[in-house]
Amino acid sequence: MNDSIKEILISGDQITQRCKEMAAQINEDYKGKKVILLGLLKGSVPFLSELSKYIEAEVSFEYMNVSSYDGVESKTLVVKQDVEGPIAGKNIIIVEDIIDTGKTLANVVEMLYDRDVRSVKVATMLDKPEGRTFDIKADYVGFEIPNAFVVGFGLDFNERFRQLPYVGILKESCYK
Repeated sequence: MNDSIKEILISGDQITQRCKEMAAQINEDYKGKKVILLGLLKGSVPFLSELSKYIEAEVSFEYMNVSSYDGVESKTLVVKQDVEGPIAGKNIIIVEDIIDTGKTLANVVEMLYDRDVRSVKVATMLDKPEGRTFDIKADYVGFEIPNAFVVGFGLDFNERFRQLPYVGILKESCYK
């Protein structure tokens, strides 16, 4: 275990098993349909990679790098990198590493519907409902977690710890 980690919250094996279970539900929901897995960069990459291994539906991949302006009231979405292909009329599953406040995700969902997509669902590895300030829920949830500072499996602190093969709680001494 990394010296900066207080405790391992979710092991790599637990993530793999949960991805298989989530993919089974996605397979049922999208049987005979095409779907775009839309990864929100950068944190979703390891989760997207693991989850997609077990999806049997016909999938393609797109990526966005987005953020919302500071301030809970703002609904302004900054798109640093947009999808490359056409998405109108398509089924989209947004793949996210964690839902905390829900602000950016709510804005992305709204933007996608403004682009005339057929459907939007959300798959998140981690859900932190205690932090939610926007009314948004994921359709596929890996794990509900407490209000803790977590890193690993794509989640970072100042671009560090993304490569860890588990989700761990970061020691307070690292960020305070």
